[in-house]
Amino acid sequence: MVHDLRRQARVGRSMPFAVTVDDSFVGQLTVSNIVGGSARWAQIGYWVDQAQAGKGVMPTAVALAVDHCLFEVGLHRIEVAIRPENTASLRVVQKLGFVEYGYAERYLHIDGAWRDHRLFAMTAEDCPGGLLRRYKTQGPLEEPGNSDPTRR
Repeated sequence: MVHDLRRQARVGRSMPFAVTVDDSFVGQLTVSNIVGGSARWAQIGYWVDQAQAGKGVMPTAVALAVDHCLFEVGLHRIEVAIRPENTASLRVVQKLGFVEYGYAERYLHIDGAWRDHRLFAMTAEDCPGGLLRRYKTQGPLEEPGNSDPTRR
């Protein structure tokens, strides 16, 4: 996996990040499937050690990665696909105000079977001034998949 991540990073198709707290490795976030040209989008996947769950570590890491992708790299859209039963990951996108745009049946092959996923997205227009700044100043949003732009 590490070899493949490094290869994809060298050719600009992914950006793997280690997530640390007090200099200890606690999780991982990968920006993958980076597409340029007129699409300019990517996907984000993440995990965090259970001992760090619920402490704001992953929402902060995702917000940092989104800001980097949208405002430094020049992407326009970031997508996240989450299994419906993964309440912790769903809470991350809920806190950050990602918009739910679909449901993909049998989307990814995980643990020996094709698994359904809920699909979320964020564009540069959804977070003017940066997602991290909004998250840190306004706090977590409460409604999953909120598509009301006045709440952003």
